[in-house]
Amino acid sequence: MQPYSPGKPIDEVKRELGLETVVKLASNENPFGPSPKAIEAVRLAAENMHLYPDASGFEVKRALCDKFRCKQENLLLGNGSDELIHLLEMAFLGGPEDEIVVGDPSFIRYDAGAQLTGANLVKVPLDTNYAHDLPAMVRACTEKTRLVFVANPNNPTGTLVREPEIRALVADLPEGAFLVLDEAYYEFAEGEPGYPSSLALLMDGLPVIGLRTFSKTYGLAGIRLGYGFAAAEVVDIVDRIREPFNVNSLAQAAAIAALEDTAHLAQTVASNRAGLDRLSSALLELGATPVASFANFVFADLGRPARPVFEALLRRGVIVRSGEVFGTPTCVRISVGTPDEMETCVAALRAVLG
Repeated sequence: MQPYSPGKPIDEVKRELGLETVVKLASNENPFGPSPKAIEAVRLAAENMHLYPDASGFEVKRALCDKFRCKQENLLLGNGSDELIHLLEMAFLGGPEDEIVVGDPSFIRYDAGAQLTGANLVKVPLDTNYAHDLPAMVRACTEKTRLVFVANPNNPTGTLVREPEIRALVADLPEGAFLVLDEAYYEFAEGEPGYPSSLALLMDGLPVIGLRTFSKTYGLAGIRLGYGFAAAEVVDIVDRIREPFNVNSLAQAAAIAALEDTAHLAQTVASNRAGLDRLSSALLELGATPVASFANFVFADLGRPARPVFEALLRRGVIVRSGEVFGTPTCVRISVGTPDEMETCVAALRAVLG
């Protein structure tokens, strides 16, 4: 089992290369930061941080119920959606008699549950458009399959699959298996024709677990809060095995305030779309092949080894993600930044690829 390799921190790059200005476009963070309302909520909550947080997350769940018209018994809360992935895998996987099915490449943390429990990990290559090949994933399932993970949009490629395809996948799942629909980038793709909602599928009685996060569009990556939708029985199981105070009080306060700031969310989504267009156009002009993205990053095939390009961009103060970590050595993943960061990135790309 290999440790997770995050994007290089800004301060580390500054120290190593002697740079004063560094643009980090490697971790799919919100470049505009959190809502001012969330920042103020954290300031107020900090006065009581000597107290343990509400272990049930009642107020956060109530805010989520108001927004999504769901029931508290169907809500999961975690220290980021990463923790919820881990807890689900610990709950459903018990050894070599169990298996999970994942796309390849997709979010690497799906692999960890199989490695920790000794379950069988089945990786199904993406299709030629870098999207999940759902028919192939169904064919890969057996009576041992417990979980099927589909990131929608997918990380690292930004592609999505639409509702008819998802419903066809669920209809053909083996008895007892669940589809885990990872919607970390949900708000960026929401409104796209045919884009499915895990909550709607769950409310239709389907064996679906949905995962979302406050780390991306809401800009709360630094204090970690993920949430999910699941059948009450699944929520009960996860609540039994999670740590009792897994979501801190500052995150809970920030999340409630962030949900109220619809203007900040709308600005983030609109600015992200403009950034995607700017970055994709520049990569195309430079001879790369960008994949149409519905997230907050662009995945592109450079047609050459990505590592030298990654290092050359790094020397110019631009941190991106080399595709080697995803098993795609000629590709890069570049997060959308502010307009100024996008111009800095495009200038660096032109200097390196031009």
